[in-house]
Amino acid sequence: MLVIIAAAAENNALGKDNDLVWHLPDDFKRFKQLTSGHYIIMGRKTFESFPKPLPNRTHVIITRQKNYEVPEGCKVVNNLEEAIAICPNNETIYVIGGGEIYKQSMDLADKIELTRVHTEVEADTFFPQIINSDWSIINEEYHPSDEKHKFAFTYFTYIRATKEEI
Repeated sequence: MLVIIAAAAENNALGKDNDLVWHLPDDFKRFKQLTSGHYIIMGRKTFESFPKPLPNRTHVIITRQKNYEVPEGCKVVNNLEEAIAICPNNETIYVIGGGEIYKQSMDLADKIELTRVHTEVEADTFFPQIINSDWSIINEEYHPSDEKHKFAFTYFTYIRATKEEI
């Protein structure tokens, strides 16, 4: 199963200058809980935004750079199709960004785990528009803002709509 996982503002903003534009500890915990033990696919810039590889996950980095150096245990490929192909069959694989990789994976994904951050921010990277006729929301969980979370947010789980639903 190919799952897109992201946190995006109401205006689909993901980040600016290769960094997140908010700090949501509960969303980080959820991301870790969902992706731990799995393959995670990302673009080079997303990978470079981490101080080091995320623990207990196999990183698959997409880049056009030749001879791109990565730490042991990480895999490098040239495109999304190669990234998916090197992941084990019958496993849950997570696409974790950035904007262009999300865009390329929208037609291939089976599920979207989206944290909708209830604000609009300035950004240079955006999540693709979710076409409602292609997806069904199967779970929704609202979290108000609090002392640790400047913005309220909602977890949405989407699955690809079946032909019968359309």
